[in-house]
Amino acid sequence: MTDSLLSRRDLMRYGAYGAGAAALAGVAAGWDRLTGADIPGRDDGSLVIATLGSALSPEAQRTLRDGFREVHPDIKIRINAVQASDWSDFFSKILTQIAAGTAPDLVYVATEGVQLFAGRLGVPLDRWAKRDAAELRPYFADVHPSLVESMMYEGSLYQLPVEFNAADMYVNNRVLERAGAGLPDGDWTRDDFTTLLRAMKRSNGARFTPYFWTNRLWGGVVPWLFANGTNLLAESKAPGGDWLWNSFYPEAQRRGRGGGYRWTTPQADSDRVAEVYDYLASLIQEDLCTRPEGGDGRNLVGVFSTGRVGVTPAGGFWAGGLHLAGMKPTDYDVRYFPRWRTRRHQFGAAGYALLRTSKMRDEAWEFIKYTARKDVMTQLFAANQTTPARRSMVDGARYRETGPAHWQVFYDTLDKIPITGPIPAPPQVNEVEQLLIKHTGAALASPGAVRPALRRLQGDLEKAMEREV
Repeated sequence: MTDSLLSRRDLMRYGAYGAGAAALAGVAAGWDRLTGADIPGRDDGSLVIATLGSALSPEAQRTLRDGFREVHPDIKIRINAVQASDWSDFFSKILTQIAAGTAPDLVYVATEGVQLFAGRLGVPLDRWAKRDAAELRPYFADVHPSLVESMMYEGSLYQLPVEFNAADMYVNNRVLERAGAGLPDGDWTRDDFTTLLRAMKRSNGARFTPYFWTNRLWGGVVPWLFANGTNLLAESKAPGGDWLWNSFYPEAQRRGRGGGYRWTTPQADSDRVAEVYDYLASLIQEDLCTRPEGGDGRNLVGVFSTGRVGVTPAGGFWAGGLHLAGMKPTDYDVRYFPRWRTRRHQFGAAGYALLRTSKMRDEAWEFIKYTARKDVMTQLFAANQTTPARRSMVDGARYRETGPAHWQVFYDTLDKIPITGPIPAPPQVNEVEQLLIKHTGAALASPGAVRPALRRLQGDLEKAMEREV
């Protein structure tokens, strides 16, 4: 459901043809819940903000709502926490609400959906950012330009990033000790990584997995593609954006910036992509890592904290998760992702997008600015459930209770590796991710399957990228 003009009748037809009469009856019976029409006060003039259910705890929602009310007592807000299994599911539910005429004013959107929303549904923030430039200057001075550029589309700014997570590599220190190995060097390579996995395998039991990863767009095969100097889709920069770079960033930081990313021609059947899959296949054959598993890796915290996994890619969000799982700051650490041809890392960011259907655009902009304030972000991200977009918030005090010891890696992935960039997320991102998951699983399912699977992935991606969203 990627058409923003999809009607309720169209949705019913999709249900009838796609899932049968039983599914159609279920959709019809639960229509009010799907669209949010059963929420009390839906039309009370409030500014409605939709977030992924897991993005903000009930306490954080209250903090956000009460704090904003103090600053803007004349603007009523309502936060709609949409329960969804992942970002793709969340975006689909928001599109359903839009089609039903019950669209929120603001949507919390991650990199996966920036271009999906900007291209058809979003409002550029340019005119407000220019008007309030003096007020925003401290914010931009505290936020890496790569994060801002990832929130631009065809020369315009669509979101102010408030959080991000780069795919660095977490290491279980207890597993390192059993293997008689020290913490990897900060500039370790792919070969160093393989050697470490072998040492871990020799020193642990049969149920132990040296390397665990999930099959998805963020943190799956993509970090290895970046490290090998390639990408799933050809990457370039849109023109424009000078109005922002010249206003908020010094010359050294704005050099090479543009109006947002463009991901175009699929290159899944290229030699460098095949090299990555061959490498992962070799790790599987040596029993050094799992076959790719789908999902968001929620069960991974448990197996890592109990020492059944040695290393895994994750971002700053894991510091809070591992702390809640009972790990001490000294029980684990973090390093950059291993270097291959390059040291480039991938990241995903998030912020609030303003929808074209909103009749409260000025009020929505005030909320966007409010959530980008350091004091507000400090309250919202106190549990280390993500990496704050503001550099000054990533400090020793933040990680004293949770760890890791080398917390500097989180923001240094941007500051010290300037080629680090966002995951490939064109407007067709939902289909692109599903195809990647499907064919990655097939490519690594059995020996000799890599190249046939990548050829199929290439063909399917070409068809997907030809379709307009």
